[in-house]
Amino acid sequence: MTLNVVTLVGRVGGDPDVKYFESGSVVCNLTLAVNRRTSKSDEPDWFNLEIWGKTAEVAANYVRKGSLIGITGALKFDHWQDRSTGANRSKPVIRVERLDLLGSKRDNEANAYNQGEF
Repeated sequence: MTLNVVTLVGRVGGDPDVKYFESGSVVCNLTLAVNRRTSKSDEPDWFNLEIWGKTAEVAANYVRKGSLIGITGALKFDHWQDRSTGANRSKPVIRVERLDLLGSKRDNEANAYNQGEF
């Protein structure tokens, strides 16, 4: 038996980066800052999130920098070759399967106001 499940709750580090493809697919990329419960420093851990389909559209419409969200997904690694050095590179990415908007409506409206959307 194998298991690859990641569950995180944290604040979004920037507005969603959304891409629409000719095929009709949608992908949304976000960063998520998560504080460790046992950490004595104020530095959060940062995670790269990749969201597809209807869930990506929800993120694009309702998630903004600073939003409190919960996610469940799977860990994967993106691999590529650096164009300038030719070195092989990789980075961990959480492929989100479930997205929960955890902030209250008031928090989301205040966040939108602070982002200049009103």
